[in-house]
Amino acid sequence: MKRITLSLICISILALAAVAQETKPDNSAKNERDRSGETKTSGDQSNSPQDIKITAAIRRAIVKDDSLTMTAKNVKIITAGGTVTLRGPVKSAAEKTKIEQLATSAASGAKIDNQLEIKESH
Repeated sequence: MKRITLSLICISILALAAVAQETKPDNSAKNERDRSGETKTSGDQSNSPQDIKITAAIRRAIVKDDSLTMTAKNVKIITAGGTVTLRGPVKSAAEKTKIEQLATSAASGAKIDNQLEIKESH
């Protein structure tokens, strides 16, 4: 009886490991893109008081909006030289549009570069 139980546990663990292996996302291309310097990352955030104020206002507006998913609330907001770059995954076109609207409203005239990506659901 102990051997059967132990065997079932081992088989279950191997099956779970195989499933986990199959569902891991491959972000290699995105990581390479971000390291290349071609895209804005959090390290590009300006330390000027005006840019920090814009970023904070947009983040507050996004977090306050209960219609957005947690994925959408975690997008990157990078402000440098009065230009706001929005990056990261969102779950729908509606969320992408909503975040851009919130950023435009909160950014008081700053240029918005919406690079948000609609996350494919599996």
